[in-house]
Amino acid sequence: MQPDPTLLSDLISYQMPFGKHKGKSLTELPVAYLEWMAREGFPKGRLGQLLATLYEIKINGLEYLLEDIRKGQR
Repeated sequence: MQPDPTLLSDLISYQMPFGKHKGKSLTELPVAYLEWMAREGFPKGRLGQLLATLYEIKINGLEYLLEDIRKGQR
């Protein structure tokens, strides 16, 4: 399995397509919501992959990785 070079940049650009946080950038989702999704099961496909990755980033205090990418996109 090869690493996906677009994964982190997609986290910044994707918006939540449904639910309570519809329209928000995935990076704006609160940890509590991601924890709930982790318990209930992430959706299938790309969105689920992005949410699971974001969950790991947030619970491990790695949000600075996203800030570095956000700065590079400006």
